[in-house]
Amino acid sequence: MSDSKSILIVEDEAMIGMMLEDYLETLGYQLHAVASSVEEACAHARGGGFDAALVDCNLQGEKSWPVADILAEQAIPFIFATGGMADDLPSHHASRPTLAKPFTIGAVERALGKVLAAE
Repeated sequence: MSDSKSILIVEDEAMIGMMLEDYLETLGYQLHAVASSVEEACAHARGGGFDAALVDCNLQGEKSWPVADILAEQAIPFIFATGGMADDLPSHHASRPTLAKPFTIGAVERALGKVLAAE
């Protein structure tokens, strides 16, 4: 169980965001917020108040690397969500965990479990 850890979802596709919300609820996590743009996600990342984040690599045609940079600076664990090989991670984030779309609840559970256990 997650001990009610709070998770930020960074995802621009509403259906995927809702699916992830359902997964988090089923797994016993709390939803911090859903951010659908780089600007919105950066604001949440700067504000903190959550335990981990799921970050889509591509938000409305813009790469989410600024979000990842802020999360790394804040020492907040995160997982990149990627829909394909076009999401080549910047070298300074190449070792970050990734979760391939389409998601399964089991894959989300394992990925969050790993990054939260590493805290």
